[in-house]
Amino acid sequence: MPHSDKDKKRILTRVRRIRGQAEALERALERGDTCLDILQQIAAVRGAANGLMGEMMAIHLKDELVSGETTEQQRSLRMAEIDSLIRSYLK
Repeated sequence: MPHSDKDKKRILTRVRRIRGQAEALERALERGDTCLDILQQIAAVRGAANGLMGEMMAIHLKDELVSGETTEQQRSLRMAEIDSLIRSYLK
């Protein structure tokens, strides 16, 4: 969860953009738009989701590894968690 109001607002803006793109995709499917138009909309949704993931990872890394006082052992544990998350995301 983003800790700062600024980060939270940026994430919510991205989520709302994804929702709008998903709704546009649904409308395109209901209208029977061309496959190319639908594929372009899917690519837009995917790009927006990737952007959201990148933004959240940056916030998480900043909050967990850069800000605050943590021990080397805590940072190592958190890096292992992040590594696992990234690997599952890239599958």
